[in-house]
Amino acid sequence: MKYIKFFLIGIYFGIVLTKAEVISWFRIQEMFHFQSIHMFGIIGLAVVVGAISVFLIKKFNLKSFGGEDIRLISKEYHKGLLPGGIIFGLGWALTGACPGPMFALVGNGVEVMLVAIVSATAGTFVYGVVKDKLPSYKC
Repeated sequence: MKYIKFFLIGIYFGIVLTKAEVISWFRIQEMFHFQSIHMFGIIGLAVVVGAISVFLIKKFNLKSFGGEDIRLISKEYHKGLLPGGIIFGLGWALTGACPGPMFALVGNGVEVMLVAIVSATAGTFVYGVVKDKLPSYKC
């Protein structure tokens, strides 16, 4: 019962994604074909909101809703991010959805997105299994 707030926030997030047409395959294809600024505007706004949020968290030493410290940990850049980003982008372009909207699409009755969700989950699992066997890409 203590997780009901997250369930409700998830439903609200799905409604916002649907109303903003973020889950629209056509909007995503417009973005990848550079035919519309709609998705670039939404992504840009998300980056700005995220940057402001991180600034405020650091400046005022904000806590989580549970009262815990919010620790922002820097991560090193490594060359493996480039092929990973390309694979992610190809998956996004092929399915017409990134991970968050996949669930909203299922909620909107697009059951074929379950295939993409299962595939993404399997890919994540396989990466976890073979991660230590992959070459190191440290810069």
